[in-house]
Order: sequence, then C-alpha cells, then structure tokens
Amino acid sequence: IGATVIDSLDTLYLMELKEEFQEAKAWVEENFHLNVSGEASLFEVNIRYIGGLLSAFYLTGEEVFRIKAIRLGEKLLPAFNTPTGIPKGVVSFKSGSWGWATAGSSSILAEFGSLHLEFLHLTELSGNQVFAEKVRNIRKVLRKIEKPFGLYPNFLSPVSGNWVQHHVSVGGLGDSFYEYLIKSWLMSGKTDMEAKNMYYEALEAIETYLLNVSPGGLTYIAEWRGGILDHKMGHLACFSGGMIALGAEDAKEEKRVHYRELAAQITKTCHESYARSDTKLGPEAFWFNSGREAVATQLSESYYILRPEVVESYMYLWRQTHNPIYREWGWEVVLVSLGEILSDRSRFLRDPRCVQ
Repeated sequence: IGATVIDSLDTLYLMELKEEFQEAKAWVEENFHLNVSGEASLFEVNIRYIGGLLSAFYLTGEEVFRIKAIRLGEKLLPAFNTPTGIPKGVVSFKSGSWGWATAGSSSILAEFGSLHLEFLHLTELSGNQVFAEKVRNIRKVLRKIEKPFGLYPNFLSPVSGNWVQHHVSVGGLGDSFYEYLIKSWLMSGKTDMEAKNMYYEALEAIETYLLNVSPGGLTYIAEWRGGILDHKMGHLACFSGGMIALGAEDAKEEKRVHYRELAAQITKTCHESYARSDTKLGPEAFWFNSGREAVATQLSESYYILRPEVVESYMYLWRQTHNPIYREWGWEVVLVSLGEILSDRSRFLRDPRCVQ
C-alpha cells in the first residue's frame, strides 16, 4: 500500500485532489518509516518510492519529501557493494547487506540501468556525491564491456562484470535502460553527452539487428537470443514508439524525419495488437509468425494487466504531431477498459455467492 500512496503523490497534486494529497502527505510524515526489516527490490524502491518522493518535492517544495527521499537512497547504497559496482537486485534493509551474491547470479539491465535519473537528483538535493558516483560507475562498466553487435544483453554478473546470457529485449528486462538514457540527456539540459551518445548508438544497433517489417507491413522490434530472433513484442516494448519520438528532435538532422516515422509505425503496430484482440485490449505479448501478426499466440500471454506503455506512446505522438488519431486511440482504451470494469462488476453482483 505504501508504494501506491507515494507513487500517486504527484498525480493527486496535479489533479488538484487536495484533500487526498494532504492525506497521502500525512501518511508519508507519520507512517512511512525507514527502520524496517526485510528485503526489497532496488529497482522498485527507486522508481516508485524515491521517484514518487522526488516528484512530490519538486511540485510542492515540501521538505518532508526531500528528506525521506535522501534517507531512503542511503538505505539502498549497500546494494552497490559488489566487485564491479553493478548493484544487486535486492537489498536487505535489516542487515544493510546486498542480496543474491553468488557468482552465478545476475543483475538485470532494466533495473540497474534505470537508476541514474533519481540518483543524480539525490546528489543534487543532498550535496552527497556518492549517489552520482554509483550510477556513473554503471555507465563506465557498460561502456567498457564488449557488446554483441552493439546490443545490450539483459543479464550482467555484478561479480565478474560479464554478460550472463545473450538475450536482448527492448521490452521487459531491458526497456527502461534505453528510456533513461534519452531522458538523462534531456534532464541535464542537453549537456550529458555520454547519455546522448549511448542512446543513439544503442538505437542504431536495435534498428540494424532487431527491427523488422511483417509481410502485412507492420513494423516491430523483435527479441534477440544469441543471434536468433524471436518475432514478438511484449506490451512493455510498446513504450519504444514514444521514446523514439522523444529522441527524434536531437538526432542527426538527416535522421530526424526517419525516427519520427519509425516512432509512428511502431505505435501503429502496438495499436494493432489492441485492435486485433477480441476485447480490444492489447495482450501481454504478441507475435509475427505463421501468417499471424500482432496477436497473442499463447494462452500464457493472452492477458491484460493495465500496462500503460501503448497509451504512453499515444501521448508522446499526440504531443509531437497533434494528429487526432492518437487521442482517438487513447479514448478507445478508456472506453473499453471502463466497459470491462463495469462488466466485471455486473458479473460479480450476479454471482449467487455475493448475494449474502
């Protein structure tokens, strides 16, 4: 419940839900204690708790949010106590130790690669350089290590500093690493050239080795396993349309129009994954094989869990192009989702077990 409260602070404030915001702020002040025991995900604590607190602080200037964010960041620092400085995925708040320390374990690209936005701000707000040093070391390791065809595999050993396996995905396990690179460039006032160069180099490798166009004309980003492509996209990968649109402005001049068109094509493909499903809600993953395109082919992937990536890309494309189709597509998702919720409620109320 704590993650939901803190993750929602900025939304409550922006929507002018003043009473609810004050209630959430009071919960942070009175009930969000950092002297807890147990283990927690470094990644989730960073993006939801620290990110939520930082956002609330920048919107309101309320000192409680800044202080809590810094103290929580300090609690995460033991996760970086590895031979390479690449953090482990889990940190123990009770002992201050880092988890999963065996030589065969691995850290996930999307997790350790999605720390620098928040950690750089922790340094800025605290004056403590340790936060910035930790994430700059991550980039140093990633720049130095040999990358297959310029691609970043999803699993890295924090002990040896080597890739554990050659699985590359712009969806789950890899996604926000790429997103944080281009956003770091923008957040820095376009001074972080390292982030900019790493982003465009990674995008070029993705386009060269993962980008495909189906026989039906749908552009998609496949997954790569040691040189063999899985012709599928996960719902999580659908953020990439918005990301590529966001990065188009600062690309080389001859590539800007190309990237805007590529962003539009990927976003169209992700819309098709919604349009071609029975419910008109997109599946967790969709494939391009055996004459079937942009549809789930396995029961284990035929579900929808309120992921925001497709709608996020609609928003970015709308902001960039003002093409009304993106607002229409977004509204379709709202209507369909609302219809499913009301339908579920109706079925629930008709269930004889609920009459009591």
